[in-house]
Amino acid sequence: MKKLIAWFDERIPMTKTWNIHLAQYPAPKNFNFWYLFGVLAMLVLVNQILTGIWLTMNYVPSAEGAFASVEYIMRDVDYGWLLRYMHSTGASAFFVVVYLHMLRGMMYGSYQKPRELLWVFGMLIFLVLMAEAFMGYLLPWGQMSYWGAQVIISLFGAIPIIGDDLTLWIRGDYVISGATLNRFFALHVIALPLVLVILVFLHIIALHEVGSNNPEGIAIKKPKGSVPDSEKPKFEFHERFTKKYDIVDAIPFFPYYVVKDLIGIGIFLFLFCYVIFFAPAMGGLFLEPPNFEPANPLKTPNHIAPVWYFTPFYAILRAVPDKLLGVILMFGSIAALFVLPWLDRGKVRSIRYRCGLHKLNLTVFCISFVALGYLGLKPATEVYTFFARVFTFLYFAFFILLFFYSKNENTKPVPERITK
Repeated sequence: MKKLIAWFDERIPMTKTWNIHLAQYPAPKNFNFWYLFGVLAMLVLVNQILTGIWLTMNYVPSAEGAFASVEYIMRDVDYGWLLRYMHSTGASAFFVVVYLHMLRGMMYGSYQKPRELLWVFGMLIFLVLMAEAFMGYLLPWGQMSYWGAQVIISLFGAIPIIGDDLTLWIRGDYVISGATLNRFFALHVIALPLVLVILVFLHIIALHEVGSNNPEGIAIKKPKGSVPDSEKPKFEFHERFTKKYDIVDAIPFFPYYVVKDLIGIGIFLFLFCYVIFFAPAMGGLFLEPPNFEPANPLKTPNHIAPVWYFTPFYAILRAVPDKLLGVILMFGSIAALFVLPWLDRGKVRSIRYRCGLHKLNLTVFCISFVALGYLGLKPATEVYTFFARVFTFLYFAFFILLFFYSKNENTKPVPERITK
């Protein structure tokens, strides 16, 4: 076995890669519950890729055969119903863990220097994930799939000068048709997953280059020679990490955090399986009732709304009377997250040591996001529209206020070392 491994190592750095990214990667010793969601996101990504491959074996990407092929998968393919529910539930689970992963980054300042590029890669993953989900949402060719795509694609028509041509290019036809379904299928199955995997790879490489953040927001890398040997952890870390720095308050990712994450994965899989077997539609949130009817261009559903993970941004869009301004604000709500590392000028990372105003600001932001998600599911009545405008204002107020108060923020003293 040693000779076989040595043979591979001569041709590809297998052992070195294993040591750098797992066995001898120094992880802060105080990771908590919030640091589980990155691993869960990887797990769900693998689930989506594997189940997606099996589903494409029986799916027909045409306007005439798409809906019938989904029914065939559900009724006649062995365990086809299970694969379909694993994929549809996995899509919602992906966004649940990604949103919580992003919240953890905002709580503990994981976007601050030197992790700005790491955050940008993460936001690019989020953006591609939204595009991937939108493309896949059309594929069942149900009523909500068809009309949801109709509404979203028509938004691009609000862009001055190029709007109509851009809309026509995205659809591939003058209306939503088989041509649209075909190109969305190609993007959903081949192009976007490839981009997603590449971005995830870059995200992990960027993370292991600058090192993981922790709930205290304290660096575990200290200047070389500044830490006595007696205070250094009694673990072997790869020379890549110890060549220029002294590593303190850290443990190897494998086996310690791998074993810990396995417990979290087990709990997640229990909840995931419960949803698949007992509530795959989740009361219409994961699979809407109109989507069990074939697409009909002559019959509009009573209420058109996107899947729940798009509804916060959809509510922002509807909150503005002007279509173009609504589109700008909707995309602006995502763009603001991209520039968060440069809007936050604070010198303290963790929310544990930041001022009360920041804690209140982040809390209001989270409430606003959840409220917008709820309002996006509801019809656009006067009352719901009024509240959507209020929470849209509070959503953007988070970024504006953060820019102004963060520079001169009154923070608590930050300890030099991780004590817990």
